[in-house]
Amino acid sequence: MAGHVPMQHAKTNVELNHSSLKEPKVVRWLLTFIALAFLALFLVLPLITIFMTAFQKGWETYLAAITNPDALAAIKLTLIVVLITVPLNAVFGVVAAWLITKFDFKGKNLLITLIDLPFAVSPVIAGLVFILLFGAQGLFGEWLFNQDIKIVFAIPGIILATLFVTLPFVAKELIPLMQAQGSAEEEASLTLGASGFKTFFLVTLPNIKWGLLYGIILCNARAIGEFGAVSVVSGHIRGMTNTMPLHIEILYNEYQFAAAFAVASLMSVLAIFTLIVKNIIEWKAKHI
Repeated sequence: MAGHVPMQHAKTNVELNHSSLKEPKVVRWLLTFIALAFLALFLVLPLITIFMTAFQKGWETYLAAITNPDALAAIKLTLIVVLITVPLNAVFGVVAAWLITKFDFKGKNLLITLIDLPFAVSPVIAGLVFILLFGAQGLFGEWLFNQDIKIVFAIPGIILATLFVTLPFVAKELIPLMQAQGSAEEEASLTLGASGFKTFFLVTLPNIKWGLLYGIILCNARAIGEFGAVSVVSGHIRGMTNTMPLHIEILYNEYQFAAAFAVASLMSVLAIFTLIVKNIIEWKAKHI
């Protein structure tokens, strides 16, 4: 019987903790109202406004706006940038997280700091750095011109700028996850004779798959919506270097509000889809 006393005390403590967390109904209702009002004001209402403005001149105007050659070119360029930058950042994120969490080496803290750098630097500043490096008057500008290689005001510059601003997302998601998991399973696999690559693909990768997918989703969302750095290096050339956010800005500045919000509605649909996928991944990660 004595062995059951600590469990009884533990149960009593848990019940006391739960009861101490109960707030009066007025407080709970007030906090719930504030949270829902905030979401309605800053999330739901803007989304409703986007779609209402997009369709205010009718379905035909909406279709004309999103099937315009410049709009299609912007959508195509955005997808190209996403298809290049997201896989590259996924590979970098996995390698960097694996290196930081599984090994001790000189320069480890420097690597972590460099991964955090895009969070600390304004995207506009990042774009200006690429101009100073690869622009006509930049450090490598003359050599690039002689080789007939275009970086800024062309697709390569947009890809580089997007790569920079999306660099941390996968790595920052995986590093704490892999630190929490430790390296016991990998060490056991290596002890049993598995190679490093086999251990990675059969042990490490399955353990981090949900965190990896979550980081990819965040990286994808940022790549689609990036404006600052891309705006600096793109040159705003219609049909060539305008991504969806830049195309929306041009339409809005030209007072083509319906067309601007029509393209914005496509980005909103992508954002909503991304949010749904993110929540599914979070739910599955919690229930495995």
